[in-house]
Amino acid sequence: MTQLFDQNPTEKILQDVKQYWDKRADGYNQVNVEELQSIKRTLWQTTILKNAPEKACLKILDVGTGPGFFAVTLAMAGHEVTAVDVTPAMLEQAKNNARQHDVDINFVQSDVHTLPFDEQTFDLIVTRNVTWNLKHPFQAYQEWFRVLKTGGRLINFDANWYLHLFNEHYRQGYLQDRRNAQSSNIDDHYVNTDTVAMENIARELPLSKEMRPAWDSNALLICGFTKLFLDTRAAENLWNREEKINYASTPMFMIVAEK
Repeated sequence: MTQLFDQNPTEKILQDVKQYWDKRADGYNQVNVEELQSIKRTLWQTTILKNAPEKACLKILDVGTGPGFFAVTLAMAGHEVTAVDVTPAMLEQAKNNARQHDVDINFVQSDVHTLPFDEQTFDLIVTRNVTWNLKHPFQAYQEWFRVLKTGGRLINFDANWYLHLFNEHYRQGYLQDRRNAQSSNIDDHYVNTDTVAMENIARELPLSKEMRPAWDSNALLICGFTKLFLDTRAAENLWNREEKINYASTPMFMIVAEK
């Protein structure tokens, strides 16, 4: 298991991740725009709120909001949303999406490892495809625990995105996914990605080597969360056919942790 308590982030890898997503902001935003305009917005909204604390108006933090899909979706459901991201270009896309859907969201540029909020601020924290990007995911989980209210919940959606760089079984699955995308005559989602740059970054990130969500479950319990719920088949209801073919070997999981 990776070193949970490593507290010495290297500035270079953090800057590499930030620059990578800054460059991808336009393309990644287009995916989010399409999701906001499709049935997927309702599917994600339903799944998140089904697993959220029962409260008429939740105070929500969207960690690593990117172009703002979660933030806009939950604000449209009538909740009070704050959204953070370290990447300025992503935040600009998110602000534009909020304007397009006429919702008020508090956008904050921040490193998700060190949030500018008081303890016990939020009822719910949501995040998607963020933790695998982090140089110090345990430190981030500690920080998210800090800003959650007692009884609040963290809902994290992620996957073993780059385990194929370290695990031969996953490598063969990744290659089969590429063949299946081609034979199914659908877009290969890795073709439009700077694969070389992202793989170079992923090799330096600790969660690329870990079997998840087992790692996350252990880390969250050490942080102090008292209840955990895992759904390793979350993608079956939330992904479309194209996503399921592209990422068959790396199914998305949902982990819900209660403080």
